[in-house]
Amino acid sequence: MMVQRMRWWLVVALGFLLTLGLVACGANDPPTAPDSETPKDGVRLSGSIQIAGSTSVQPLAEELAQAFMTNNPGVTINVAGGGSGAGITAAQNGTADIGMSSRELKDEEKENLMEHRIALDGIAVVIHPDNPVTELTVDQIKAIFTGKITNWQEVGGSNAPITIFRREDGSGTLGAFVELTLGKDVSITDKALQQNSNGAMRTAIAGEPNAIGFISFGYLNNTIKPIKVDGVEANANNIKNGSYKLARPFLFLTSKEPQGVVKAFIDFVLSPEGQKIVAVGYIPVTEE
Repeated sequence: MMVQRMRWWLVVALGFLLTLGLVACGANDPPTAPDSETPKDGVRLSGSIQIAGSTSVQPLAEELAQAFMTNNPGVTINVAGGGSGAGITAAQNGTADIGMSSRELKDEEKENLMEHRIALDGIAVVIHPDNPVTELTVDQIKAIFTGKITNWQEVGGSNAPITIFRREDGSGTLGAFVELTLGKDVSITDKALQQNSNGAMRTAIAGEPNAIGFISFGYLNNTIKPIKVDGVEANANNIKNGSYKLARPFLFLTSKEPQGVVKAFIDFVLSPEGQKIVAVGYIPVTEE
């Protein structure tokens, strides 16, 4: 009996000593390495973001989204077009986390929306490179697009009929152009030919020697020619100093204060890194 009791106490004592040893070893062991590298800010982002709206903002949003996803592999961002009107509606009804608009919001559109200005863009009035015209006044532009001036000869060009191209209803580029050049309650002539994107507009102008249209600065290239407006060249410096008047904002829209991964993405867009991406073709809204 005495021997069995001593064996039992020996087992208990050995177990206690073993437990102390394991605890001591655990205290000195290095922490277990994480499965993957932790980001610099200590937060590993994951989730998805749906963005929809302006086809003018879309290419810039896609570039920003790609840069953000490269830095945050756990995040997926889908960017779709549809026009500024569709982007405003998508943000309001929650079918998109972020709506895109390339024009200022109307008073009735501002309800239940937060605006995040991510860039400035110019609207260039463009013609075919072979057209000898180099500049127009805002009044001449208005007269052309309303159908009062129909021949290039009337504005210093060749004796040729003017072919007018316009954007589709709901386009932010169209809305901004009409507001900045034609004014309220003024419509573009019914004879204007419709194009449904900046890219399509550029292709149409490049293929028609007597054409005139309008396009986002970000789509300018050597296949079309931007003209001076009221004697001022269409470039970023003249938008910044306020001398070129055909300018508009690029907006991200949310239905509430952004949180989580949506907030992180918008913060990135407005950061120096994001604004460097903006600066390639557009005008940043924040200074480094």
